[in-house]
Amino acid sequence: MIRLLRTNSANPDFIKLVRDLDKYLAVSDGDEHDFYDQFNKLDKINHVILLYENEEAIACGAIKHYDLNKVEIKRMYVKEENRNNGYAGMILKNLEAWAFELKYHKCILETGTRQTEAIRLYHRNNYKEISKYPPYQDMENSICFEKILKNQ
Repeated sequence: MIRLLRTNSANPDFIKLVRDLDKYLAVSDGDEHDFYDQFNKLDKINHVILLYENEEAIACGAIKHYDLNKVEIKRMYVKEENRNNGYAGMILKNLEAWAFELKYHKCILETGTRQTEAIRLYHRNNYKEISKYPPYQDMENSICFEKILKNQ
């Protein structure tokens, strides 16, 4: 059974999933990992969605205030053995709905050019590539996206 939970970044299941995500990113980001890591601190994230399968947390995502109109999608992760089941898309749609409820008009995000699965996910969910926004504007391996939010 699949269950989604709205929570915050103090949730122990979220913290555990983020540790797994950071291990993965430390390898895929290589020398740039420290730069990206500084913008993913959990104390700045107040809105988290966890996806549980049979009461085990297997996926997560979050939104972080960026400005009065925008939230940034952060910390999207699905455990490797649970990928390709549509879970990331479920989390993304729920994050968008939550952002809309909070009166934001747009979601933005940054991912790495090496994160090909993530890039495909965002394209499938109608995110459009945009110019790199701060603090990623000088990062060669960054790609940024946005999506205008509508009532779901």
